[in-house]
Amino acid sequence: MSDFFDREGDRAYNRVYKAETPDILKAWVDFDSAVFAPEGREIPLKYRELIALAVGVTTQCTYCIDAHAQKAVRAGASEAELAEAAWVATAIRAGGGFAHGRLAFKLAQDAAPAHTH
Repeated sequence: MSDFFDREGDRAYNRVYKAETPDILKAWVDFDSAVFAPEGREIPLKYRELIALAVGVTTQCTYCIDAHAQKAVRAGASEAELAEAAWVATAIRAGGGFAHGRLAFKLAQDAAPAHTH
Protein backbone atom coordinates (compact mmCIF):
# COMPACT_ATOMS: atom_id res chain seq x y z
CA MET A 1 0.00 0.00 0.00
CA SER A 2 2.74 2.48 0.86
CA ASP A 3 4.06 2.18 -2.72
CA PHE A 4 0.89 3.96 -3.86
CA PHE A 5 0.89 6.58 -1.09
CA ASP A 6 1.01 10.18 -2.29
CA ARG A 7 0.01 12.49 0.55
CA GLU A 8 -0.87 15.45 -1.67
CA GLY A 9 -1.84 13.81 -4.95
CA ASP A 10 -4.18 11.22 -3.49
CA ARG A 11 -6.47 13.93 -2.13
CA ALA A 12 -7.52 14.68 -5.72
CA TYR A 13 -9.49 11.44 -5.67
CA ASN A 14 -11.79 12.84 -3.00
CA ARG A 15 -13.64 14.30 -5.99
CA VAL A 16 -15.24 10.90 -6.58
CA TYR A 17 -16.72 10.86 -3.07
CA LYS A 18 -17.84 14.48 -3.48
CA ALA A 19 -19.48 13.78 -6.83
CA GLU A 20 -20.99 10.37 -6.18
CA THR A 21 -21.82 10.20 -2.47
CA PRO A 22 -21.75 13.73 -1.03
CA ASP A 23 -24.29 12.91 1.67
CA ILE A 24 -22.24 10.00 3.00
CA LEU A 25 -19.02 12.02 2.79
CA LYS A 26 -20.61 14.84 4.78
CA ALA A 27 -21.89 12.40 7.43
CA TRP A 28 -18.45 10.84 7.72
CA VAL A 29 -16.68 14.22 7.94
CA ASP A 30 -19.14 15.36 10.61
CA PHE A 31 -18.65 12.11 12.56
CA ASP A 32 -14.86 12.28 12.31
CA SER A 33 -14.93 15.93 13.39
CA ALA A 34 -17.01 15.03 16.44
CA VAL A 35 -14.71 12.16 17.42
CA PHE A 36 -11.61 14.33 17.12
CA ALA A 37 -13.07 17.59 18.46
CA PRO A 38 -10.34 19.43 20.37
CA GLU A 39 -12.60 20.07 23.37
CA GLY A 40 -15.64 18.55 25.01
CA ARG A 41 -14.53 14.93 25.22
CA GLU A 42 -13.49 12.90 28.23
CA ILE A 43 -10.33 11.56 26.61
CA PRO A 44 -7.89 14.38 25.80
CA LEU A 45 -7.19 14.90 22.09
CA LYS A 46 -3.56 13.76 22.37
CA TYR A 47 -4.67 10.37 23.67
CA ARG A 48 -7.43 10.01 21.08
CA GLU A 49 -4.82 10.68 18.39
CA LEU A 50 -2.46 8.13 19.94
CA ILE A 51 -5.30 5.59 19.98
CA ALA A 52 -6.00 6.38 16.32
CA LEU A 53 -2.30 6.00 15.53
CA ALA A 54 -2.23 2.59 17.22
CA VAL A 55 -5.30 1.50 15.27
CA GLY A 56 -3.66 2.73 12.06
CA VAL A 57 -0.54 0.72 12.85
CA THR A 58 -2.67 -2.34 13.60
CA THR A 59 -4.67 -2.04 10.37
CA GLN A 60 -1.51 -0.99 8.50
CA CYS A 61 -3.25 2.03 6.98
CA THR A 62 -0.52 4.34 5.69
CA TYR A 63 -2.92 7.26 5.48
CA CYS A 64 -4.06 6.83 9.10
CA ILE A 65 -0.49 6.47 10.35
CA ASP A 66 0.52 9.62 8.48
CA ALA A 67 -2.42 11.74 9.61
CA HIS A 68 -2.66 10.60 13.22
CA ALA A 69 1.09 10.64 13.91
CA GLN A 70 1.18 14.27 12.80
CA LYS A 71 -2.01 15.16 14.66
CA ALA A 72 -0.76 13.44 17.81
CA VAL A 73 2.45 15.47 17.72
CA ARG A 74 0.47 18.68 17.15
CA ALA A 75 -1.67 17.70 20.17
CA GLY A 76 1.48 17.40 22.28
CA ALA A 77 2.62 13.79 21.87
CA SER A 78 6.32 13.04 22.11
CA GLU A 79 8.32 10.56 20.03
CA ALA A 80 8.35 8.29 23.09
CA GLU A 81 4.55 8.34 23.15
CA LEU A 82 4.40 7.59 19.41
CA ALA A 83 6.77 4.67 20.00
CA GLU A 84 4.71 3.30 22.87
CA ALA A 85 1.51 3.60 20.82
CA ALA A 86 3.18 1.60 18.04
CA TRP A 87 4.32 -1.04 20.56
CA VAL A 88 0.82 -1.27 22.04
CA ALA A 89 -0.54 -1.86 18.54
CA THR A 90 2.15 -4.47 17.91
CA ALA A 91 1.33 -6.29 21.15
CA ILE A 92 -2.39 -6.32 20.39
CA ARG A 93 -1.79 -7.55 16.85
CA ALA A 94 0.51 -10.29 18.13
CA GLY A 95 -2.04 -11.18 20.80
CA GLY A 96 -4.64 -11.52 18.07
CA GLY A 97 -2.36 -13.93 16.24
CA PHE A 98 -1.89 -15.95 19.41
CA ALA A 99 -5.64 -16.07 20.12
CA HIS A 100 -6.55 -16.94 16.54
CA GLY A 101 -3.92 -19.67 16.61
CA ARG A 102 -5.88 -21.25 19.47
CA LEU A 103 -9.01 -20.92 17.36
CA ALA A 104 -7.24 -22.77 14.54
CA PHE A 105 -6.49 -25.67 16.92
CA LYS A 106 -10.12 -25.73 18.02
CA LEU A 107 -11.50 -25.66 14.48
CA ALA A 108 -8.98 -28.22 13.22
CA GLN A 109 -10.47 -30.80 15.60
CA ASP A 110 -13.32 -31.25 13.11
CA ALA A 111 -10.82 -32.61 10.58
CA ALA A 112 -9.10 -35.03 12.94
CA PRO A 113 -9.76 -38.70 12.32
CA ALA A 114 -12.17 -40.30 14.74
CA HIS A 115 -10.50 -42.35 17.45
CA THR A 116 -11.34 -46.03 17.48
CA HIS A 117 -10.48 -48.38 20.27
